[in-house]
Amino acid sequence: MSALYNRVALIGLGLIAGSMAHAMRRGGLAGEIVGTARSPETRSVAAEIGLCDRITETAAEAVAGADLIVLCVPPGAMGAVAAEIGPLLAPGATVTDVGSVKRDVIAQVGPHIPAGVHFVPGHPLAGTEHSGPRAGFAELFDNRYVLLTPEPGTDAAAIARLRALWEACGARVEEMDADHHDLVLAVTSHTPHLIAYTMVGVADDLRRVTDSEVIKYSAAGFRDFTRIAASDPTMWRDVFLTNKDATLEILGRFTEELFALQRAIRRGDGDHLHAYFTRTRAIRRGIIEAGQDTDAPDFGRSKPKREVPGA
Repeated sequence: MSALYNRVALIGLGLIAGSMAHAMRRGGLAGEIVGTARSPETRSVAAEIGLCDRITETAAEAVAGADLIVLCVPPGAMGAVAAEIGPLLAPGATVTDVGSVKRDVIAQVGPHIPAGVHFVPGHPLAGTEHSGPRAGFAELFDNRYVLLTPEPGTDAAAIARLRALWEACGARVEEMDADHHDLVLAVTSHTPHLIAYTMVGVADDLRRVTDSEVIKYSAAGFRDFTRIAASDPTMWRDVFLTNKDATLEILGRFTEELFALQRAIRRGDGDHLHAYFTRTRAIRRGIIEAGQDTDAPDFGRSKPKREVPGA
Protein backbone atom coordinates (compact mmCIF):
# COMPACT_ATOMS: atom_id res chain seq x y z
CA MET A 1 0.00 0.00 0.00
CA SER A 2 1.28 3.49 -0.79
CA ALA A 3 1.97 5.96 2.00
CA LEU A 4 -1.10 7.73 3.37
CA TYR A 5 0.97 10.45 5.03
CA ASN A 6 4.30 11.91 4.01
CA ARG A 7 5.54 12.56 7.54
CA VAL A 8 4.00 11.32 10.79
CA ALA A 9 5.10 12.87 14.08
CA LEU A 10 4.64 10.75 17.19
CA ILE A 11 4.66 12.85 20.35
CA GLY A 12 5.37 10.41 23.17
CA LEU A 13 7.02 7.05 22.51
CA GLY A 14 5.26 4.49 24.67
CA LEU A 15 3.35 1.32 23.84
CA ILE A 16 0.76 2.88 21.50
CA ALA A 17 3.17 5.13 19.62
CA GLY A 18 5.65 2.29 19.28
CA SER A 19 2.99 -0.06 17.99
CA MET A 20 1.79 2.59 15.53
CA ALA A 21 5.35 2.97 14.24
CA HIS A 22 5.67 -0.79 13.74
CA ALA A 23 2.21 -1.06 12.12
CA MET A 24 2.85 1.87 9.77
CA ARG A 25 6.18 0.34 8.76
CA ARG A 26 4.50 -3.01 8.21
CA GLY A 27 2.03 -1.43 5.79
CA GLY A 28 4.28 1.23 4.25
CA LEU A 29 1.80 3.85 5.42
CA ALA A 30 4.14 6.76 6.16
CA GLY A 31 6.93 8.28 4.11
CA GLU A 32 8.80 9.23 7.28
CA ILE A 33 8.11 8.60 10.97
CA VAL A 34 9.50 11.17 13.39
CA GLY A 35 9.29 10.66 17.14
CA THR A 36 9.98 12.53 20.33
CA ALA A 37 9.51 12.06 24.06
CA ARG A 38 10.05 14.22 27.11
CA SER A 39 12.47 11.77 28.73
CA PRO A 40 16.02 11.62 27.33
CA GLU A 41 16.14 7.96 28.37
CA THR A 42 13.03 7.17 26.32
CA ARG A 43 14.45 9.00 23.31
CA SER A 44 17.72 7.10 23.68
CA VAL A 45 15.99 3.71 23.78
CA ALA A 46 13.80 4.62 20.79
CA ALA A 47 16.87 5.61 18.80
CA GLU A 48 18.73 2.48 19.87
CA ILE A 49 16.00 0.15 18.61
CA GLY A 50 15.32 2.19 15.45
CA LEU A 51 11.71 2.82 16.38
CA CYS A 52 11.41 5.88 14.14
CA ASP A 53 13.26 7.26 11.16
CA ARG A 54 14.28 10.26 13.25
CA ILE A 55 14.15 11.09 16.95
CA THR A 56 14.05 14.74 17.97
CA GLU A 57 14.61 16.36 21.34
CA THR A 58 11.46 18.50 21.25
CA ALA A 59 7.90 18.24 20.02
CA ALA A 60 8.42 21.48 18.11
CA GLU A 61 11.15 19.83 16.03
CA ALA A 62 9.10 16.68 15.52
CA VAL A 63 6.04 18.39 14.03
CA ALA A 64 7.97 20.46 11.47
CA GLY A 65 6.54 19.58 8.06
CA ALA A 66 4.41 16.73 9.41
CA ASP A 67 1.02 16.10 7.83
CA LEU A 68 -0.09 13.84 10.71
CA ILE A 69 0.68 14.54 14.35
CA VAL A 70 -0.27 11.90 16.94
CA LEU A 71 -0.38 12.95 20.59
CA CYS A 72 0.61 9.86 22.58
CA VAL A 73 1.08 11.50 25.99
CA PRO A 74 -0.96 11.07 29.20
CA PRO A 75 -4.31 12.92 29.18
CA GLY A 76 -3.10 15.50 31.68
CA ALA A 77 -0.22 16.55 29.40
CA MET A 78 -2.25 17.03 26.20
CA GLY A 79 -2.91 20.75 26.66
CA ALA A 80 0.72 21.69 27.30
CA VAL A 81 1.91 19.76 24.26
CA ALA A 82 -0.79 21.28 22.05
CA ALA A 83 0.18 24.78 23.21
CA GLU A 84 3.81 24.08 22.31
CA ILE A 85 3.18 22.73 18.82
CA GLY A 86 0.09 24.73 17.79
CA PRO A 87 1.88 27.68 16.17
CA LEU A 88 4.20 25.31 14.27
CA LEU A 89 1.61 23.08 12.61
CA ALA A 90 1.56 23.04 8.82
CA PRO A 91 -1.66 24.10 7.05
CA GLY A 92 -3.69 21.06 6.05
CA ALA A 93 -2.09 18.83 8.69
CA THR A 94 -4.18 16.56 10.90
CA VAL A 95 -3.72 16.31 14.66
CA THR A 96 -5.05 13.25 16.46
CA ASP A 97 -4.47 11.60 19.81
CA VAL A 98 -4.71 8.16 21.40
CA GLY A 99 -6.09 9.17 24.79
CA SER A 100 -8.62 7.12 26.73
CA VAL A 101 -10.67 10.25 27.55
CA LYS A 102 -12.06 12.40 24.78
CA ARG A 103 -14.11 15.37 26.02
CA ASP A 104 -11.33 16.67 28.26
CA VAL A 105 -8.74 16.19 25.52
CA ILE A 106 -10.90 18.15 23.09
CA ALA A 107 -11.18 20.94 25.66
CA GLN A 108 -7.41 20.96 26.23
CA VAL A 109 -6.20 20.60 22.66
CA GLY A 110 -8.91 22.25 20.56
CA PRO A 111 -8.10 25.89 21.44
CA HIS A 112 -4.50 25.44 20.26
CA ILE A 113 -5.32 24.05 16.80
CA PRO A 114 -4.94 26.85 14.23
CA ALA A 115 -7.29 27.47 11.34
CA GLY A 116 -6.57 25.18 8.41
CA VAL A 117 -5.36 22.32 10.64
CA HIS A 118 -7.73 19.42 11.31
CA PHE A 119 -8.24 17.92 14.77
CA VAL A 120 -9.62 14.36 14.81
CA PRO A 121 -9.47 12.91 18.34
CA GLY A 122 -9.07 9.15 18.49
CA HIS A 123 -8.77 6.24 20.88
CA PRO A 124 -7.41 2.80 19.96
CA LEU A 125 -9.02 0.21 22.25
CA ALA A 126 -5.87 -1.86 22.51
CA GLY A 127 -3.05 -2.12 24.96
CA THR A 128 -1.08 -4.25 27.36
CA GLU A 129 0.10 -3.72 30.91
CA HIS A 130 3.58 -2.93 29.51
CA SER A 131 4.82 0.53 28.63
CA GLY A 132 7.79 2.22 27.01
CA PRO A 133 9.23 2.19 23.49
CA ARG A 134 10.29 -1.47 23.68
CA ALA A 135 6.71 -2.58 24.42
CA GLY A 136 5.26 -1.83 20.98
CA PHE A 137 4.48 -4.43 18.30
CA ALA A 138 2.81 -4.18 14.90
CA GLU A 139 -0.05 -6.59 15.65
CA LEU A 140 -1.44 -4.64 18.63
CA PHE A 141 -4.28 -3.08 16.63
CA ASP A 142 -5.24 -6.11 14.53
CA ASN A 143 -9.01 -6.66 14.81
CA ARG A 144 -9.26 -4.08 17.62
CA TYR A 145 -11.52 -1.05 17.57
CA VAL A 146 -10.39 2.53 17.14
CA LEU A 147 -12.96 5.16 18.06
CA LEU A 148 -12.76 8.56 16.35
CA THR A 149 -14.62 11.43 18.03
CA PRO A 150 -14.41 14.44 15.68
CA GLU A 151 -16.44 17.52 16.54
CA PRO A 152 -19.22 18.58 14.14
CA GLY A 153 -17.86 20.43 11.11
CA THR A 154 -14.52 18.60 11.02
CA ASP A 155 -13.19 18.15 7.49
CA ALA A 156 -14.60 14.89 6.11
CA ALA A 157 -11.53 14.17 3.98
CA ALA A 158 -9.24 14.45 7.01
CA ILE A 159 -11.43 12.02 8.95
CA ALA A 160 -11.51 9.57 6.03
CA ARG A 161 -7.72 9.70 5.62
CA LEU A 162 -7.14 8.99 9.31
CA ARG A 163 -9.70 6.20 9.22
CA ALA A 164 -7.84 4.66 6.28
CA LEU A 165 -4.58 4.76 8.25
CA TRP A 166 -6.05 2.96 11.24
CA GLU A 167 -7.75 0.40 9.04
CA ALA A 168 -4.46 -0.25 7.26
CA CYS A 169 -2.92 -0.79 10.72
CA GLY A 170 -5.42 -3.64 11.15
CA ALA A 171 -8.07 -1.87 13.23
CA ARG A 172 -11.84 -1.61 12.98
CA VAL A 173 -12.82 2.07 13.02
CA GLU A 174 -16.02 3.67 14.26
CA GLU A 175 -17.05 7.26 14.97
CA MET A 176 -18.68 8.29 18.23
CA ASP A 177 -19.72 11.42 20.10
CA ALA A 178 -17.01 12.37 22.63
CA ASP A 179 -19.32 12.43 25.66
CA HIS A 180 -20.79 9.05 24.77
CA HIS A 181 -17.28 7.69 24.31
CA ASP A 182 -16.34 8.75 27.83
CA LEU A 183 -19.41 7.07 29.29
CA VAL A 184 -18.81 3.84 27.33
CA LEU A 185 -15.16 3.71 28.42
CA ALA A 186 -16.12 4.40 32.02
CA VAL A 187 -18.11 1.14 31.84
CA THR A 188 -15.74 -0.99 29.79
CA SER A 189 -12.34 0.20 30.98
CA HIS A 190 -12.03 2.96 33.55
CA THR A 191 -14.17 1.59 36.36
CA PRO A 192 -12.88 -2.00 35.88
CA HIS A 193 -9.34 -0.66 36.23
CA LEU A 194 -10.30 1.20 39.40
CA ILE A 195 -11.83 -1.99 40.81
CA ALA A 196 -8.68 -3.95 39.92
CA TYR A 197 -6.47 -1.40 41.66
CA THR A 198 -8.77 -1.57 44.68
CA MET A 199 -8.80 -5.37 44.87
CA VAL A 200 -5.02 -5.59 44.68
CA GLY A 201 -4.83 -2.89 47.33
CA VAL A 202 -7.22 -4.85 49.56
CA ALA A 203 -5.01 -7.94 49.28
CA ASP A 204 -2.02 -5.82 50.25
CA ASP A 205 -3.86 -4.40 53.27
CA LEU A 206 -5.38 -7.65 54.51
CA ARG A 207 -2.58 -8.66 56.84
CA ARG A 208 -4.22 -11.96 57.79
CA VAL A 209 -3.28 -13.09 54.27
CA THR A 210 0.46 -12.84 53.88
CA ASP A 211 2.19 -11.41 50.82
CA SER A 212 3.69 -14.83 50.07
CA GLU A 213 0.22 -16.44 50.15
CA VAL A 214 -1.20 -13.81 47.80
CA ILE A 215 1.61 -14.52 45.35
CA LYS A 216 1.74 -18.32 45.70
CA TYR A 217 -1.98 -19.05 45.72
CA SER A 218 -3.29 -16.45 43.28
CA ALA A 219 -6.21 -17.84 41.33
CA ALA A 220 -6.87 -16.68 37.77
CA GLY A 221 -9.22 -13.89 38.85
CA PHE A 222 -6.68 -12.24 41.11
CA ARG A 223 -3.91 -12.75 38.56
CA ASP A 224 -5.96 -10.84 36.02
CA PHE A 225 -6.57 -8.07 38.55
CA THR A 226 -2.82 -7.74 39.10
CA ARG A 227 -2.18 -7.58 35.35
CA ILE A 228 -4.63 -4.71 34.99
CA ALA A 229 -3.30 -3.01 38.13
CA ALA A 230 0.22 -3.11 36.67
CA SER A 231 -0.76 -0.55 34.02
CA ASP A 232 0.95 2.84 33.78
CA PRO A 233 0.10 4.80 36.96
CA THR A 234 0.55 8.26 35.41
CA MET A 235 -1.85 7.54 32.57
CA TRP A 236 -4.49 6.05 34.87
CA ARG A 237 -4.23 8.88 37.37
CA ASP A 238 -4.96 11.29 34.51
CA VAL A 239 -7.79 9.13 33.15
CA PHE A 240 -9.71 9.25 36.42
CA LEU A 241 -9.13 12.97 36.92
CA THR A 242 -10.16 13.86 33.36
CA ASN A 243 -13.15 11.49 33.10
CA LYS A 244 -14.33 12.17 36.63
CA ASP A 245 -18.09 12.54 36.05
CA ALA A 246 -18.63 9.42 33.95
CA THR A 247 -16.39 7.29 36.18
CA LEU A 248 -18.17 8.43 39.35
CA GLU A 249 -21.56 7.72 37.74
CA ILE A 250 -20.59 4.15 36.83
CA LEU A 251 -18.81 3.64 40.14
CA GLY A 252 -22.05 4.63 41.89
CA ARG A 253 -23.97 2.06 39.86
CA PHE A 254 -21.33 -0.54 40.66
CA THR A 255 -21.66 0.22 44.37
CA GLU A 256 -25.45 -0.27 44.19
CA GLU A 257 -24.99 -3.62 42.43
CA LEU A 258 -22.38 -4.68 44.96
CA PHE A 259 -24.69 -3.84 47.87
CA ALA A 260 -27.45 -5.91 46.23
CA LEU A 261 -25.10 -8.89 45.92
CA GLN A 262 -23.96 -8.46 49.51
CA ARG A 263 -27.61 -8.55 50.60
CA ALA A 264 -28.29 -11.68 48.53
CA ILE A 265 -25.28 -13.46 50.06
CA ARG A 266 -26.26 -12.40 53.58
CA ARG A 267 -29.82 -13.65 53.07
CA GLY A 268 -28.80 -16.83 51.31
CA ASP A 269 -30.71 -15.78 48.20
CA GLY A 270 -29.28 -18.31 45.74
CA ASP A 271 -31.91 -17.56 43.09
CA HIS A 272 -30.83 -13.92 42.91
CA LEU A 273 -27.15 -14.87 42.64
CA HIS A 274 -27.78 -17.54 39.99
CA ALA A 275 -29.92 -15.21 37.87
CA TYR A 276 -27.37 -12.43 38.15
CA PHE A 277 -24.42 -14.64 37.19
CA THR A 278 -26.38 -16.16 34.30
CA ARG A 279 -27.07 -12.68 32.93
CA THR A 280 -23.43 -11.62 33.19
CA ARG A 281 -22.21 -14.76 31.39
CA ALA A 282 -24.03 -13.53 28.29
CA ILE A 283 -21.78 -10.46 28.18
CA ARG A 284 -18.72 -12.71 28.07
CA ARG A 285 -20.20 -14.75 25.23
CA GLY A 286 -20.88 -11.56 23.30
CA ILE A 287 -17.27 -10.40 23.66
CA ILE A 288 -16.00 -13.74 22.33
CA GLU A 289 -18.48 -13.75 19.45
CA ALA A 290 -17.35 -10.23 18.52
CA GLY A 291 -13.77 -11.53 18.20
CA GLN A 292 -12.47 -9.38 21.05
CA ASP A 293 -11.17 -12.31 23.11
CA THR A 294 -10.75 -16.06 22.94
CA ASP A 295 -12.71 -18.86 24.58
CA ALA A 296 -9.61 -21.07 24.60
CA PRO A 297 -8.91 -22.79 27.92
CA ASP A 298 -7.15 -20.54 30.43
CA PHE A 299 -7.80 -17.55 28.13
CA GLY A 300 -5.34 -18.94 25.59
CA ARG A 301 -2.42 -18.60 27.98
CA SER A 302 -0.96 -21.89 26.77
CA LYS A 303 0.16 -19.85 23.75
CA PRO A 304 1.47 -16.57 25.20
CA LYS A 305 -0.51 -13.56 24.05
CA ARG A 306 0.82 -10.05 24.38
CA GLU A 307 -2.38 -8.28 23.42
CA VAL A 308 -5.09 -7.51 25.96
CA PRO A 309 -8.05 -5.13 26.09
CA GLY A 310 -6.89 -1.55 26.40
CA ALA A 311 -7.89 1.75 28.09
